[in-house]
Amino acid sequence: MIDFGRKNILGIGINAVDYEAAVEKIITAAKEKRPFAVSALAVHGVMTGATDRAHRYRLNKLDLVVPDGQPVRWALNRLYKTELKDRVYGPTLTLKVCERAAEEGLSIYLYGSQADVLKKFGENLCKKFPKLKIAGSQPSKFRQVTETEQIEIAETIKESGASIVLVGLGCPRQEIFAFENRNLIAMPLMAVGAAFDFHAGTLPQAPEFLQKRGLEWFYRLVQEPKRLWKRYATTNPHYVWMIMLQFFGIKDLSQQKLIPPNEQMRFG
Repeated sequence: MIDFGRKNILGIGINAVDYEAAVEKIITAAKEKRPFAVSALAVHGVMTGATDRAHRYRLNKLDLVVPDGQPVRWALNRLYKTELKDRVYGPTLTLKVCERAAEEGLSIYLYGSQADVLKKFGENLCKKFPKLKIAGSQPSKFRQVTETEQIEIAETIKESGASIVLVGLGCPRQEIFAFENRNLIAMPLMAVGAAFDFHAGTLPQAPEFLQKRGLEWFYRLVQEPKRLWKRYATTNPHYVWMIMLQFFGIKDLSQQKLIPPNEQMRFG
């Protein structure tokens, strides 16, 4: 088990952990029935915080932020000599948590995405882990919700008897959901995004050789060029540039004062 604690990557505390340590933290919080917000951040997720001080505040208030992308792992290794052998990929972390939850008798709740995706996702998880209990599911409303609706969503999840919530709303909406609902829903809230579509079989995953080389973004760009070209054309070079500035001590975002959000976004 590897756990070097949180390290500053562009002003965001990323946990330098392996899968075993991450799963242990999540399962322990589930057993203790305590608030525990989790996110798996790749380059795009890191940059949502690096370029927005209010969102950086949110990310730094999450309990566990794992290095989902290879470039994030490389930055940890380069800046802090953590020598992490692998990233903690959200879709893989999802399976490992579900496997452990099945063994421990902890049920899960699926929140987000679309009804048909939730159905396939749940079915595939249960095929893979026959002992896994799915306490319930609820598709995204694809809009901001009212305060009353937010409370109703939280109560529905709690009343289901679930011990862990998998949240798939896309970045950064799912991280905002985890941050804003952390104290309303006293259990691990795992923002794992694409894991829903990958494990439902509605979106193909990049081949492993591309994943290991940090080229998953290229595979996804080929799959969805119209939606993703602008993100990757601007975000990836910006990330590399800012990491270089941090490495040479020219700019360190961790020195900036964190600014709490002015209001809740209440994504549903």
